[in-house]
Amino acid sequence: QVQLVESGGGLVQAGGSLRLSCAASGHMFSNYAMGWFRQAPGKERKFVAAISWSGSYTYYVDSVKGRFTISRDNAKNTVYLQMNSLKLEDTAVYYCTAGSLPTPRGYWGQGTQVTVSS
Repeated sequence: QVQLVESGGGLVQAGGSLRLSCAASGHMFSNYAMGWFRQAPGKERKFVAAISWSGSYTYYVDSVKGRFTISRDNAKNTVYLQMNSLKLEDTAVYYCTAGSLPTPRGYWGQGTQVTVSS
């Protein structure tokens, strides 16, 4: 079992930045690929980014490429999502996940709200 707790969400103006963090506890964090998904109001949950267990490989949905960066610190059992140049359409609940590439879905956090205002 892996427990995931997200933090770092909030309200930010368009063009601004936020960094989400996800602290993991439980079994062998470094064995898992990690990911981020998001769910906008009234829409289905969608994949955003993923990172391999070593951090050597990263994957992004096209809409965030060049703006978002996923990273991990296995010594701290933490994965991050640096979000720059935020847009209104980035508003969503962001979920941290653990599992297998390319879109880790085995374990989910409770989510953190990101709201981008104009």
